[in-house]
Amino acid sequence: MTLLTLFLVAVALGTDAFTVAVGIGLAGIRWQQAAALSSTVLVFHVIMPLIGYFAGATAGRLLGSYAPAVGAVVLIFLGLRMIKEGLGQPGEGKKPASKTQPRLALNAGGMLVLGASLSMDALGVGFGLGALALDSLPFVAGSIGVVAGAMTATGLVLGRYLGRHLGDKAVLIGGGALILIGLKMLI
Repeated sequence: MTLLTLFLVAVALGTDAFTVAVGIGLAGIRWQQAAALSSTVLVFHVIMPLIGYFAGATAGRLLGSYAPAVGAVVLIFLGLRMIKEGLGQPGEGKKPASKTQPRLALNAGGMLVLGASLSMDALGVGFGLGALALDSLPFVAGSIGVVAGAMTATGLVLGRYLGRHLGDKAVLIGGGALILIGLKMLI
């Protein structure tokens, strides 16, 4: 596998994470959570190709058939929660929105589920890598993880930047984007 091919595979695998990260960033996320989420995606994008490489196609089909649905439900739930918060009125227990105040909080469990669901494609790629009998599997898996983590961080920063300029509309746009991505994953 050439470096260009590896880079293109890594970018293709990181695209979902980038798109979801922009949606989350639009809602506003604390820098510590952004770093944690980016790191979680990076780790899962390293682990999943390794699991795929060693686990075999049968286990991947069993796990792979449920994981996208779980990830889709998580994204839809996050999107609905963001829209609900975005539609709340200031007199109904919602504080007036600040352009710099993060509005979305992900707990550790949510980050793990999101990171795992976003890296299911990497599991499938791991099965394909097994057929290539690579000598440099750790380098390949590490490269995939680094690119996916960087794309996640970039998406979060871009979403946060756009969110500051869009104000309260950013939460609605980000929530809608997450719901659409979740629905697309279910179809």
